[in-house]
Amino acid sequence: WMHDILQYMQEDPIHRRYHHDSLTFGLLYAFTENFVLPFSHDEVVHGKSSMVNKMPGDEWQRFANLRLLYTFMFTYPGKKLLFMGSEFAQGTEWNCEQALDWYVLDYPLHQGMQSLVTDLNKLYSEIPALYRHDFDPHGFEWLDCNDREHSILSYIRKDGADFVITIFNFTPVPRENYRLGVPEGGRYKVILNSDSEFYGGENIGNSTAVVAEDIPWSDRPHSIEITLPPLAGLVITKES
Repeated sequence: WMHDILQYMQEDPIHRRYHHDSLTFGLLYAFTENFVLPFSHDEVVHGKSSMVNKMPGDEWQRFANLRLLYTFMFTYPGKKLLFMGSEFAQGTEWNCEQALDWYVLDYPLHQGMQSLVTDLNKLYSEIPALYRHDFDPHGFEWLDCNDREHSILSYIRKDGADFVITIFNFTPVPRENYRLGVPEGGRYKVILNSDSEFYGGENIGNSTAVVAEDIPWSDRPHSIEITLPPLAGLVITKES
């Protein structure tokens, strides 16, 4: 998983459509063993660069890509591992002989990254659908794994009747009026947007709940229309 995903994320977004299988291949074997999703110290030493500087593009895109990557990791089946410094996007490689670059937390983009990882941890611990069936196929369902043309991926994490929907836009192009199949009617709201201004993003996306329509989509009986922010992941729940 780690090698596939890092290789994919280092591709220029314009080429990611040709590497879409790297995002989906891990689900072919995800439930054959108990997996950890590691971004360990091995990935940020010996000339491999820090996590944020692995990402392509200008500064804003590098941070947006990393926020997208962490949102993907925290909602994907498997236990999570981040190495120290990666949670606030340290710019330099890890060096065992010196302290972390805590001073970068004086800057908004690094503050935003730390806030996102804090909120992802909180979300992960509070929503059983995101952790209870990490090693069980009953806890995962694709919504759409085939939209390689737009480099968009969506799936459901489940815990019995409870579920959350995740959708990811791996390009820097906002997608307005993007239709997404949902399993039930009702009102849906975004509970985490990695493009939020609180994380250093542009705050593109749905700020209010949307009502599912009786329009079948992706083998689902209902669907919603949402705005997908650029280089961002959304976590969506159905309102009770």
